[in-house]
Amino acid sequence: MLHHNNKDKRMRSKVFQRILDNPWYYKIPVLSDLVFQAELKYKRLKEKFEWMGVYFSPFKAPIPKFYVGKIAVGVPYFYPRRWVKATPKRATEAALKEIKRFEAWNEANKGKPRRIPSFEEVYKDKLNYQYIVDKKIGFDFVGLGYKTKWSDTDYRFEWGPIWSFVFFGWQVAVSFKVPYPEHYWVCWLTYKNDTYKQSSTRMKIHKAKEVNPEIWTSSFSGLDNKKETVCYWDKVLKNKWL
Repeated sequence: MLHHNNKDKRMRSKVFQRILDNPWYYKIPVLSDLVFQAELKYKRLKEKFEWMGVYFSPFKAPIPKFYVGKIAVGVPYFYPRRWVKATPKRATEAALKEIKRFEAWNEANKGKPRRIPSFEEVYKDKLNYQYIVDKKIGFDFVGLGYKTKWSDTDYRFEWGPIWSFVFFGWQVAVSFKVPYPEHYWVCWLTYKNDTYKQSSTRMKIHKAKEVNPEIWTSSFSGLDNKKETVCYWDKVLKNKWL
């Protein structure tokens, strides 16, 4: 049976919370599993589009940038692809590659040879795998990519949102251009996640600047050792909020 802590409860949507508050939820294991899976899918879908709140904020609006042509835009790193179940052909190809890797190791390390498993052993194992193939037709919606490092407010930008549609080798992709993306999205995440929702916009900006000032000083090599200090909040906010 699945259990949920208080932190999960605060983050949960009202719909799912009503289901979890029903005592029958914990008496029917199958129901709890279904609800849990549905909630996971809902959260993943929400995460892909929650960045769009920036259009209703004091930040400069991202500008859509379109690409149409042969598949060339990653989502975010690899070209559009999907996972498929094993087939005899895929398992055979994977097994042969695995055996070749064992043979190459033994050739390069003759003093420490490894036992090379039989084809039947490897083939049987590879039948349990899933395999990546190029996506022929389909959509991909990539949300904002980021991580935190030293603290919950130490945001590190990784990739921007991307929408993609592929059709037999052709692609229509939309990325969203923002000024100074490494700083823009850190400011946005701080404004969204680390301020009080009930506060005014001015108060939110003030609080977010306290959490993440985003003031950087750059040095330039040369005889004068020139330095430049930039507050990136001034670069990413609309003029009205400067």
